[in-house]
Amino acid sequence: MLKATKAVIIPGNGSGDVTRSNWYGWANTKLNDIPGFSSVLKNMPDPVTARRSIWLPFMKDNLKVDAETIIIGHSSGACAAVRYAEENKVAGIILVGAYTSDLGDSTEAASGYFADPWRWELAKANVDWVVLFGSTDDPFLPWSEQETVATSLGAELHKYTDKGHFMDRTFPELIKVVQEKIKE
Repeated sequence: MLKATKAVIIPGNGSGDVTRSNWYGWANTKLNDIPGFSSVLKNMPDPVTARRSIWLPFMKDNLKVDAETIIIGHSSGACAAVRYAEENKVAGIILVGAYTSDLGDSTEAASGYFADPWRWELAKANVDWVVLFGSTDDPFLPWSEQETVATSLGAELHKYTDKGHFMDRTFPELIKVVQEKIKE
């Protein structure tokens, strides 16, 4: 088990500067303040459709996700994190607002994350730990799908009833989890 030395924040799909979206920039700054630890946050290519065929190679080649990396994935980024872990060793994954299907949405279907069965066992074998943040009042994701991800990955579940799709400007609970995991 390698010690995690960095985090990479993979945002949800959308457009605009990710450093100004949701909690991403705030969390990136807070994580970079941890001594001996670093965090990376970059605008993703193909930000609206968030195609698996583009995002996963970008994570490996441009963001340098490796066995010492914690992937923090939100929404589409959570799907990317799990798919990445199916094929690559990473220190851990933190999933925020994760789901298992395209939910009948054509953009989600075009992303490619849902084109084949999830390989939960492979993902679990390639990570030291999984944490999932989910909220029962998420307006986009059914709780049943979030729960399926948590159960399938044996994740440490942080269940809320009032966080929606985790689109606040800050996310102190996330920073606390990262601090705890890098001390283990």
